Amino acid sequence: MSVLIQVKCIISSPFEENSYVVWRTGAKEAIVIDPGLEPKLILAQLEEMNLIAAAVLNTHGHADHIAGNGALKSAYPNAPLVIGRNEAFLLVDSSANLSAPFGMPITSPPADRLVSEGDIVDYAGIKLSVLDIPGHSPGHVVYIYEDRPSLVFGGDVLFSGSIGRCDFPYSDGSLLIRGIQTKLFSLPADTVVYPGHGPATTIGDEKRCNPFVGAHAQFLA
Repeated sequence: MSVLIQVKCIISSPFEENSYVVWRTGAKEAIVIDPGLEPKLILAQLEEMNLIAAAVLNTHGHADHIAGNGALKSAYPNAPLVIGRNEAFLLVDSSANLSAPFGMPITSPPADRLVSEGDIVDYAGIKLSVLDIPGHSPGHVVYIYEDRPSLVFGGDVLFSGSIGRCDFPYSDGSLLIRGIQTKLFSLPADTVVYPGHGPATTIGDEKRCNPFVGAHAQFLA
């Protein structure tokens, strides 16, 4: 029997970054994905829904996606902080995570668990598989809920009508495009993608219409 998954998006200023609270219907624990620069909003949402954070997952280590890690860990010290193995150094390096260049150096507590492709994270009764899709950042991962309907918590890999920026240090556009086309586009067309910025989309829509990686894209990996 499929498990009904609830997803609440919380948008943090000033970068309009999407943080996600994910939980099973009727459960008391949740996963928090990419807590951004306004963690008070996330903590208030958890309290309002009477949920406890069982884990904090980062898709990557750029500042707008990790700025709330410390606040979440302070509120829920037993919740492990999880990030891709090749991304962990960004948590503790404000230059690498792009916060220092913006004049607001941010660091995070170190990760409790490092993951890579093929790993399974299982928290709050929700199993998510891990894919490595570097390119926007050096060790970016995405988390896949493989039941139906399948879900992607994709960070800054694939957006509605766009893809993650590739002009940052440690970026590689060819790797990003190849990862999207060979890994994400192999998922079912009705897979819902919850991106790090902007509205949700589906794999099918992006395969058809995305100008960077879709059927008529002019960019090749």
